[in-house]
Amino acid sequence: MEMSFSVIRARIGETLDSPDRRRRSRFPVEIDARVRELGANGVEARVLNISESGFMAEADATFEVGSRIWLMLPGRGRANAVVKWTAGDKIGAEFASPQSLEGLRTSQDF
Repeated sequence: MEMSFSVIRARIGETLDSPDRRRRSRFPVEIDARVRELGANGVEARVLNISESGFMAEADATFEVGSRIWLMLPGRGRANAVVKWTAGDKIGAEFASPQSLEGLRTSQDF
């Protein structure tokens, strides 16, 4: 008996704006930044929201869920994170360790 198999590729995601899943509140921002996968060149990105535990950004690249990345914000060191979801040009990532938001301006400040 001959068997045939199909491969289905999917990125399983959850509701992007579900506040129940977040451990910390996210703050809306608009910060130009760079994002790069470990061992790769950086790409331009715009961080759209951020918390001590993660961020959402638009990036000029494709990242796979589970990828380890660096987020580089102006005037700050780089922060290590893992991509948790992707949707078009947007990514959501969780920081490897909590990040201080001190000195970041949220869009509510403007």
